[in-house]
Amino acid sequence: MKKLIVSLSFATLALCLLAACGEQQKAPEAAKPSAQGMQPAPAPQAASPGKSGNVVETMNAAGYSYVLVDTGKEKFWAAAPEVKVKVGDSVAVPEGMPMPDYESKTLNRKFDMVYFVPALIVNGQPQAGAPGAKPEGHPQVGGGMGGDMGGSGAPKVVAPADINLKGIKKADQTVADVYAQKAALSGKPVKIRGKVVKFTPEIMGKNWIHLQDGSGQQGSNDLTVTTSGVAKAGDTVVVAGKLSVNKDFGYGYKYDVIVEDAQVTKE
Repeated sequence: MKKLIVSLSFATLALCLLAACGEQQKAPEAAKPSAQGMQPAPAPQAASPGKSGNVVETMNAAGYSYVLVDTGKEKFWAAAPEVKVKVGDSVAVPEGMPMPDYESKTLNRKFDMVYFVPALIVNGQPQAGAPGAKPEGHPQVGGGMGGDMGGSGAPKVVAPADINLKGIKKADQTVADVYAQKAALSGKPVKIRGKVVKFTPEIMGKNWIHLQDGSGQQGSNDLTVTTSGVAKAGDTVVVAGKLSVNKDFGYGYKYDVIVEDAQVTKE
C-alpha cells in the first residue's frame, strides 16, 4: 500500500510539473489595438524613432502634426512642426524625444507614447521643421535644440513692439539678477515679475513662457519658464518656482537657467 501511495504521489507531481511547463511554453497572445487605433495596448515595448512607414492616422494641434505610423511590424505616434501630410502618405521619422503618457489638452487625447521630432520626410520630400524651414512661432525639437523654447544656442527673443517693458516693479529678483546670481540661486525658489513675450503650449507636457522685465543684456534679458499655467504675450505676471542651472533634458533641450514648474500669477 505504501509503495502504491508513493507511486501515485510521484505521478501526481510529474503531471503538475508537466502542466506548469506547458503553461510557461504557451506563446503570449498578441496585443490588440485600442479603439482609437493607437499603438497596441498594453505595448510590450515602445516603438523606436528613426523608422519609416505609412500614415494611418493624422491630426494637427498647437502648430504640430501628429501622425500614427505603421511600419508593417508596429505602430507608433510622432509629432513634428505642422506639415502637409495625409493618411496613406509614406513618412520617414528621424530620432526625437520620447514622451510617454503624453496628454494633449488641445486634442483632449492621451497618447501612450509620442516622439517629438524636428521634421518629417513625407513621400521622400523633407517638410517644414527641417533646418531653415521651421514654422514661425513654434519650437524646433531635436538635436541642437534652440528656437522659441530658448534652449542652448537659441536666437535672441525680442519683445513685440506693443509690449512695454519699462517701469516693471521688481519682485524678489529681476531677470538679470537670475543670470548674474545663478550659482547662488541654483535649486532655490525665485520670484520674478515681468511680461510674457512669448507663450508656447503643450510641449513635453508643459507650457513654456519667455519672460522679460527690461533688465539685462542680450543673453541675460530673457528667462525661460515652464508651467502648467496659461498666459498670453503682453500679460504682466509674477513667476514663482525653483531655478535650475545648466538643465539638460536631453535631445538638445539644454538651458543655462530655467524656472521649472512655476506658479504664474497674472496681474
